[in-house]
Amino acid sequence: MSKGTIKKVAGPLVIAEGMRDANMFDVVRVSEQRLIGEIIEMHGDQASIQVYEETSGLGPGEPVESTGAPLSVELGPGLIGSIFDGIQRPLVDIMNATGNNLTRGVELPSLNRDKKWHFVPTVSVGDEVQAGDIIGTVNETEIVLHKIMIPNKVSGIIKSISEGDFTLDEAVAMVEQSNGETTKVTMMQKWPVRVGRPYQEKLPPSMPLVTGQRVIDTLFPIAKGGVASVPGPFGSGKTVVQHQLAKWAEADIVVYIGCGERGNEMTDVLNEFPELKDPKTGHSLMERTVLIANTSDMPVAAREASIYVGITIAEYFRDMGFSVALMADSTSRWAEALREMSGRLEEMPGEEGYPAYLGSRLAQFYERAGRVISLGKDGREGALSVIGAVSPPGGDISEPVSQATLRIVKVFWGLDANLAYRRHFPAINWLTSYSLYVDHMGKWFNTQVNESWMELRTRIMRLLHDESELDEIVKLVGMDALSAPDRLKLEAARSIREDFLHQDAFHEVDTYTSLDKQHKMMQLVLNYFDIACEALNKGVSVDDLVKIPVREKIGRFKYIASDRIEKEFEEINFTMNREIDELSQKEES
Repeated sequence: MSKGTIKKVAGPLVIAEGMRDANMFDVVRVSEQRLIGEIIEMHGDQASIQVYEETSGLGPGEPVESTGAPLSVELGPGLIGSIFDGIQRPLVDIMNATGNNLTRGVELPSLNRDKKWHFVPTVSVGDEVQAGDIIGTVNETEIVLHKIMIPNKVSGIIKSISEGDFTLDEAVAMVEQSNGETTKVTMMQKWPVRVGRPYQEKLPPSMPLVTGQRVIDTLFPIAKGGVASVPGPFGSGKTVVQHQLAKWAEADIVVYIGCGERGNEMTDVLNEFPELKDPKTGHSLMERTVLIANTSDMPVAAREASIYVGITIAEYFRDMGFSVALMADSTSRWAEALREMSGRLEEMPGEEGYPAYLGSRLAQFYERAGRVISLGKDGREGALSVIGAVSPPGGDISEPVSQATLRIVKVFWGLDANLAYRRHFPAINWLTSYSLYVDHMGKWFNTQVNESWMELRTRIMRLLHDESELDEIVKLVGMDALSAPDRLKLEAARSIREDFLHQDAFHEVDTYTSLDKQHKMMQLVLNYFDIACEALNKGVSVDDLVKIPVREKIGRFKYIASDRIEKEFEEINFTMNREIDELSQKEES
């Protein structure tokens, strides 16, 4: 254990001398107050330390002590429903111990050591086990069955294992390894946050992460185990999109990282999630959520750690075979923390002052997502999907963080301030957004939902693009210059925008749309367009086709409850055919 003294303090950066025996990324305790920090640079016996707490009042000569271990997280029962700060300190326990304000240097275990959990073994004495094998389960919440796994680099024969109530420090099993050593297995593991957890195999992105948000699932889907970016200016709805995905995405576990965002946004999450009912189970959403709250008023260096802490926890649940969705809000604030620390280290700045390694750090984070076969003999499949919000200054996505992110992620949901101001939610611009997973998942949609899914999606995208071109003509010479078929195209595109893409996040039915209902909504809009085009060829005027009463029913279809979808769909189609037939007969007569 290396000990030294402070030489210089510059904000969250502390330079200590006499640290020759310390290693890069060791966790250190700084000063008599034992503030927690991490070594990020070494020069001879001088260590540059980023301190994860307020450093005011520190001075030269104060002691610095290395723990000899890298920044690690505690993984075990008790994670679900917890609220941690950026370095996995339990905020509720700290509040109970010290009051409403965070006290410097407070040392509390991340997971409660006194609480007993009921452990149920799934293997027997004499069984052979290897790293990643599940040896038992703990009912962590009513909806999460926590699986206790053999730690990495441990394998051998089970010498003893028993059912009962244990704390996290007590051995639930003993494993005799091939070298004759006996290793005790507890319900808790520790893992260094900057190292990705191992797995057997990474699988291709062939199935979607269903979110219930129509513009995402239909036009720009994300794969299970995929990565997506949500850039957008202030007020365009990044946080609401992430909240919707946390609530409705087809994930067993949600890890939500509030990284450098305003405290009131995190407060919304803390107030909303416990009250929200999980649509799949009827229980509180917090019973499958881990929150990491590292708001903008918390020490800047801890933002950098919060992203790694969150994704390590997410990987742990992925290894159990769960589908995990991680929301990072926002990676821009994380990049700003990198920029501040880089400046204090006097490194050569890159574009806009960001460090030259910004792109590689972002890539290291996003590449930890994926659908994988976990370690262990049973070959269980888990998925970790990552959705990162980006907050470019002034909404300018040509800035370095947005551009570096776009080079890595496969899905880009570009939020548009103009759409947001027109009260169009989600404000995802269908002309600038894209998903590179569409081709991989087309077969899944056609076989699992309907064989016409990809064809309908292509037609909808074509109509939206045609509308943007026709809009330019309308702005120049007016609507009267358009031909009747083009005016009908504009009407169909307007129906797609207002009746299909626009979704009410706070409406009890419209907040989530199943894939089957999304398919029927696409069919209704395109059926109207096809039948109207035929009527147009028979001489029916566009004005009459636009005003038919059934269009109101098409617009209201998104508010129809799931048990009435089939009946309402048939009725609207029947009415639509009848009303347009009447117009055609009237024209012929």
